[in-house]
Amino acid sequence: MQILPLMNAPKILFVRLNLLLAAVLLSFGLAGCSTPDYSGAMNPPEPGPNAGEQNVPRLHIGDTVTITFAGVPDELLPQEKPIKEDGSITLPDIGRVQAAGKTPGELEDIIHNLYVPAIYKHLNVTVKTTSDRVYFVRGEVRQPGRLIYVGQITVTKAITSAGDFTDFANHKKVLLIRANGQRFKLNADVILNGEAPDPPVYPGDQIEVGRRVW
Repeated sequence: MQILPLMNAPKILFVRLNLLLAAVLLSFGLAGCSTPDYSGAMNPPEPGPNAGEQNVPRLHIGDTVTITFAGVPDELLPQEKPIKEDGSITLPDIGRVQAAGKTPGELEDIIHNLYVPAIYKHLNVTVKTTSDRVYFVRGEVRQPGRLIYVGQITVTKAITSAGDFTDFANHKKVLLIRANGQRFKLNADVILNGEAPDPPVYPGDQIEVGRRVW
């Protein structure tokens, strides 16, 4: 039987180095062919734990609130009070109470704490708003005007409630004016494409839709 001559050491080392280099190049090639995962790149950040609190409708100047009392020996008559220009209402025995900017529940707690225990040991307070809660949509919408606020609604849905955009509307020029005077310039196309959040609308807010130049 013929025995093949053994390869000398330099040749063996050369072969091993080539095999190692080929393995390294192959691993880089496989890594480069993998597809990056961008599935979550456009997702909005998760809402914070108190994000829902910002969506609770709050009382505004001009709203009328009705406060009823229970749980006291002497009957307290219900108090129907308009929120004055300084944002306050005035109640018997405790005087001026800041109401604008509060939710009905927050105002209940404030009134309760002013009466108890300074005047009464026990008292149940209920606050309801008796005035229509409205917002306004103006400009290039088909049915501009005053709309009743019946629950949570966003800017684009409010525009839809006003008959949607006219043919001359500038979707990129939408102005949201809060009841406290804050102004926000919005692009409805970007919002509808899911690339920007759709801001909530609250009672007293105004939405102005601009007109295209041509």
